[in-house]
Amino acid sequence: MNPTRQTSIAAQIVTFSFGRTILNTGFRMVYPFLPSFSRALNVDISVIALTISVRAWLGLASLLLGSLADIRGRKLTMLVGMGIFSSGFAVVALWPTLPGLFIALILSAGSKILVDSAVQAFLGDHVDYSRRGTAIAITELSWSAAYILGIPLVGFFISNWDWRAPFLWLSCMGIIAAILIYQVVPHVSTENYPSSSLKSSLRDLLSHPSALAGVSIGMLLSAGNETVTIVYGAWMEQAFLISVAALGAASTIIGLAELGGEGLVALLADRIGKKSSVGIGLAFNSAACLALPQLGQTLTGALIGLFLFYLSFEFAIVSSIPLMTELVPKARGTTMSALFAGFAAGRGVGALLGPSLFGYGLMANCSLAAAFDITAFLLLLFFMRE
Repeated sequence: MNPTRQTSIAAQIVTFSFGRTILNTGFRMVYPFLPSFSRALNVDISVIALTISVRAWLGLASLLLGSLADIRGRKLTMLVGMGIFSSGFAVVALWPTLPGLFIALILSAGSKILVDSAVQAFLGDHVDYSRRGTAIAITELSWSAAYILGIPLVGFFISNWDWRAPFLWLSCMGIIAAILIYQVVPHVSTENYPSSSLKSSLRDLLSHPSALAGVSIGMLLSAGNETVTIVYGAWMEQAFLISVAALGAASTIIGLAELGGEGLVALLADRIGKKSSVGIGLAFNSAACLALPQLGQTLTGALIGLFLFYLSFEFAIVSSIPLMTELVPKARGTTMSALFAGFAAGRGVGALLGPSLFGYGLMANCSLAAAFDITAFLLLLFFMRE
């Protein structure tokens, strides 16, 4: 690889990381500020939780939306995704109502599907498998950056202005990200992609047992995480009576945990193997699930428990992404969109079950999350081939 090419890939990775940090901040901010949004809209938390669940289930459309990267190209798919995101968040700024929030959440889910699948497919095309774990882990830093940088800023905007302010800010940042993507990502003809139709891409995917197992593992892992994530903001408020600004700051701990998980993937996944990394992450995450309620007797213990929970989850889920990029190279965009559909289905299950289980205490949520992890580990052990 010549130096010019290396510089080009580096610039693209930085751009992808920036754009996805904006998307992920918009996607994730509803969790810690769920009580704030419900108070501003004068609705029960369960109403917005149901909206989050609907958003998650929209992810099942990933197979249709994400396959656009195979059919129309990676660059166009990214640009369309960022445009949808900015438009959706502008709706809340202009129409601050529950229907407006619903529209924003749904459009942000669609935009994330488009951009994520296109980015991962692009990296699969241009980065060798032996180094792909590191490249993808770097772009996945955007997930933790959302909590380290984005969520505290959202808390600042809400505390100093009102709940609509972060939506306007993120809408503008999405436009900037789209301009950068247009500048640094080359246009590649769809003739270069072996599977250029949805039908052929799906046929290639469905004929690969390991790919189907990988999608199932992603769904279970995501379901367990969402079962806890959907209630942690309410749990922290109830148990420790912390303010909105403090809750935003506490979310930085989660961001640091995820940053650690992504860093470990960059350091280890290419060395010890992607499948082994997923297994290690699942084992540690199940243990962290069961430890969280015990550690959560104090605020310090709760933060430590959340740190371990998100560190192990992030290590497992980020390791699964480069593993999946090489299973069905002929339909890379569709394969990644199927994985993201699995993630979305898992979030949908967790968003539905989490609030109801929370009525029995946090242990109920954490126990179910651990059971999902153990099931995923067994699928990985017996059905997944690297």
